[in-house]
Amino acid sequence: MATRTPAAGGRRRQVLDAALTVLGTAGARGLTHQAVDRAAQVPPGTASNCFRSRDALVTGVVAHLEALDRQDWENLQHAELPGMARELAVLLGRMVHTATTGPGRVRTVARYALLVEGAARADVREPLARSRTALITWAADWLRHLGSAAPGQHCRMLFDYLDGLMLHRALVPLPEEDTTDPAPEIETFLAALLP
Repeated sequence: MATRTPAAGGRRRQVLDAALTVLGTAGARGLTHQAVDRAAQVPPGTASNCFRSRDALVTGVVAHLEALDRQDWENLQHAELPGMARELAVLLGRMVHTATTGPGRVRTVARYALLVEGAARADVREPLARSRTALITWAADWLRHLGSAAPGQHCRMLFDYLDGLMLHRALVPLPEEDTTDPAPEIETFLAALLP
């Protein structure tokens, strides 16, 4: 049975998914067109046909990551709002575990590699900041629903805490963090914000 070549949009998506994998496993210095071609298992030159320069590839990956994040959060919008801080902590704990020791780890590490790249490049930094702001605006409804007196500010604080938690769990984990449920610590943090 012959295999079908992905459509142009499908091939571009394949290249972007592979670029995230390269970033998440080899870091920013490992992100080359050749490495992406190998990771995507496509003919040599495919990544450079889609993205003529490394800068264009990085910009494409940032937009792809932003779209993936938006899709994840839109999927959560269909879930019922947590009624208690403990329920929110459990939900966020699952997300942290998936993003740091589960199948989302590569994407999380790729995000941190892009954040470092964004320190020197506004075209990388600004979309990442825009995406984070949109997520905070949306997620503030959770904290408002739970009685926060300053949901926007509290949500920014929560995201800062979660970013730090995920950074340490993904990049410099303690041995016990692979199995430790982060939900109780998240609940403690939420208790300081909520009535």
